[in-house]
Amino acid sequence: MLSYAHELSQRFADLTGIDPELRPATRPEFGHFQTNVALRLAKTRGQKPRDIAAELVEQIELGDICEPLEIAGPGFINIRLTEAALADGVTTLLRDPHTGVAKAETPQRIVIDYSSPNVAKQMHVGHLRSTIIGDCFNRVLTAQGHEVVPQNHIGDWGTQFGQLLEQMDDEGLDASTLTLDEADALYKRAAARFKSDEAFAERARKRVVSLQGGDPLSRRQWEALIAISKDAFNQTYDRLGVKLTDEHLAGESTYNDLLAVVAAQVEESGVAVLDAGALCIFVDGYDAPLIIRKSDGGYGYDITDLTAIRYRVEELGAERIIYVTDVRQHSHFMQIFAAARTAGYLPESVVAEHVGYGMVLGEDGRPLKSRDGSAATLASLLDAAEAERARAIAIGAIKYADLSTGLNKDYVFDLDRMVQTQGDTGPYLQYAHARICQVERKAEAEQLTVPDAVTVLAHPSEQALALLLSRYGEIVADVAETLQPHRLCTYLHELAVAVARFYDDCPVLRSEGEVRQSRLGLIEAARRVLAHGLDLLGIQAPERM
Repeated sequence: MLSYAHELSQRFADLTGIDPELRPATRPEFGHFQTNVALRLAKTRGQKPRDIAAELVEQIELGDICEPLEIAGPGFINIRLTEAALADGVTTLLRDPHTGVAKAETPQRIVIDYSSPNVAKQMHVGHLRSTIIGDCFNRVLTAQGHEVVPQNHIGDWGTQFGQLLEQMDDEGLDASTLTLDEADALYKRAAARFKSDEAFAERARKRVVSLQGGDPLSRRQWEALIAISKDAFNQTYDRLGVKLTDEHLAGESTYNDLLAVVAAQVEESGVAVLDAGALCIFVDGYDAPLIIRKSDGGYGYDITDLTAIRYRVEELGAERIIYVTDVRQHSHFMQIFAAARTAGYLPESVVAEHVGYGMVLGEDGRPLKSRDGSAATLASLLDAAEAERARAIAIGAIKYADLSTGLNKDYVFDLDRMVQTQGDTGPYLQYAHARICQVERKAEAEQLTVPDAVTVLAHPSEQALALLLSRYGEIVADVAETLQPHRLCTYLHELAVAVARFYDDCPVLRSEGEVRQSRLGLIEAARRVLAHGLDLLGIQAPERM
């Protein structure tokens, strides 16, 4: 569907050489858009703004989509789209299988790193944010025609597994018999002992080296822990309705065989140097180096993240890489990106971005906790939400609350507010969609067919809704570029409000003839955009509520 704002801006820019900075008209009688371009040109040309405005009105060619332009005040230009242009735009949208979302001119292969829970531990609220946000990016970029490769970088390697394996040996446990809750409790016991018992800590460190070296017993126990964790992850992903499956698992262990190769490469090239027995990369602007190989010969997160970039570029063919993690990891990833470029693993042609998110807070303004004061698990959060509303509504409420906030900001998990069907909430948007479906069911009962064309848009509320629908494609494109899903949320809320205002001002089924058919077409276009937009947020669009 035509973006009228973009088209008008382009034509004014072609004529004047500057951005007209179109603004929505403040009142219906002023048209649909206004521009102060004449006032800005007056400063450089030394002419009266109204004289310049008159010249522009005479010279610019907009007759195919606009009524005659009007000059207001000291030199503002009021722009009103024709009823026919607006109707044609809605008709185009009704006939567009992509709901107005244009395919990218140059589709890319995009790797998105998100969710990333830890093996043998319950998922917590931080994983909620990463999973929801990453899933939204997956959907938006896929809708644009990009090839998205999700990577679920689970924590399945490192020091904690030395702790777990040693603790299981001491307790005589077989990992294959444990539930995830039992493994989580074991994890906490092992972590506490690691801090208080130096002899145990030393055994745990050595056990990690054995695991990384392929010790059969260690590997068997480790694989059993992954299996029980993976089942729990998949249950949560199914519950959330996100697009993550086993084929997207690419944990830290994925890169184990490449770590020594990468370490040798960066050492031989001089990118990494030995420091106190450890192999390090020093990056300008950072106090601490990246530890490529520990002094005991072990490997940690730094080299794993560096190797993952190498793998994603060379093996997966990534042209853009997006990491979705806690905002507090931003500095780490900036350092990793810089090191990867220096090492030649991240060419300048490949875009690497870190999208950091804030914390989920309780109503007391502190990090969200469970009733017993421990960190809130994701399962407990979803249980509480689904006790309030049906699953589709509850999950939609949580996702919308998460995505409608600027990602790098903390937000308060206020379940009572989230599930309301009024205000800026997910259920409000779902209700707007369900209400349109109800009108269309009544139309079908009266043997009325929803048309694929609109011809009459005389009322200001009809025109306002049509104009808003024309912006959908550019909003999706903006989110794909900026990775700011709250902009889509804001747009969809504005659309739902415009639909409600339209209902108040423009009866649909009580109207007649061509007007009734056009209004049915208009609300069907709105329904499609609402459904499509909600789907990009990972939220179901119910037909009944």
